[in-house]
Amino acid sequence: MTANQFSRRTFLGGTAAGAGLLLGGSSLITACSGSTEPPPAAPLTPVNFHLSWFDSVQFGGSYLADANGHYAGQGLDVTLVPGGPGVSPDTSVIAGQSIMGISAANFAGQAKADGAPIKIVGVAMQRNPFVIASLTSNPINEPKDLEGRRLGMAFNNQLDLELLSSLNGVDVNAIEVIQADYDPAPLVNGEVDSLLCWLVDLPVAMTVAGIDNTTMLFADFGYAVHSQTYIVTEDTLANRRDDVLALLRGEILGWQDHKADPDTSAQVTVDRFPDAGMDLETETVKAHEFVKLMFSDVTDASGFLWWTDQSVADNIRVLKALGVNVTEDFWDRSLLEEIYAGGPVL
Repeated sequence: MTANQFSRRTFLGGTAAGAGLLLGGSSLITACSGSTEPPPAAPLTPVNFHLSWFDSVQFGGSYLADANGHYAGQGLDVTLVPGGPGVSPDTSVIAGQSIMGISAANFAGQAKADGAPIKIVGVAMQRNPFVIASLTSNPINEPKDLEGRRLGMAFNNQLDLELLSSLNGVDVNAIEVIQADYDPAPLVNGEVDSLLCWLVDLPVAMTVAGIDNTTMLFADFGYAVHSQTYIVTEDTLANRRDDVLALLRGEILGWQDHKADPDTSAQVTVDRFPDAGMDLETETVKAHEFVKLMFSDVTDASGFLWWTDQSVADNIRVLKALGVNVTEDFWDRSLLEEIYAGGPVL
């Protein structure tokens, strides 16, 4: 989905020429020779930005960055590449297909530990949104409750499940994992006992539909993993730093718009994808919930995408428990420090 491009044209002739005619021939010559067309605007730089999931208001700030001209204002023509099960933004970034991608510290950390030259340059989620959702009539209240139960999830969340299990002494092999579409239907229809999902997705859809559900937040059980992280390669940082800065600025401006008006963000998202079957009420509720997840005292003080040294230490500790060894230099805050040199709001 290529960003909309709004071209500006300078209309010359009518008014200036008419004035010249009124003033006579010499004046006309003077007017025409003195009227110079401004140089054409520099062409926009095309970049791919790989999102981590299907199109939804999860990326509402990015859609607003496009719709409100923030990307173009930074000199970029941004293609927002959707993700989904089996689609790896990390691979896209590492292969040079996308200048930046949205990942998570565990996925990107594993790639980093395997030798991928990538860095985290932004952290959108101030609190990890993963939950186990279940019906209130048959609830999952703590990780141990998963043993002997059927869990519906996408296969690319296996690492998250293993990490949660490792942190809480759960035998992951005792959980019957069933690959399921990202939809409440398998749970509601009794095909599974629970779903691994985000707090702002399937639980919201069930609540809007009047289905009583229970959520167990991973973050309440030691899962301190940065989510919706912005990743780039070290080569990109070295050789295309200005483009990365421009993309981050566009993103920040878009998410500031989302925070200021979540309802409009939901409407823009639904209108952008008319064939996606989105429900405006659901996307609106989600848009407001994302504000709670993505903005905090930390972002109020330092700016959107910021993270703390303590959160890095927590991530290193938790990832190490899973055998993923990363160090502090996996996170690079230098771009945000440059962007927010004048304060936490652009």
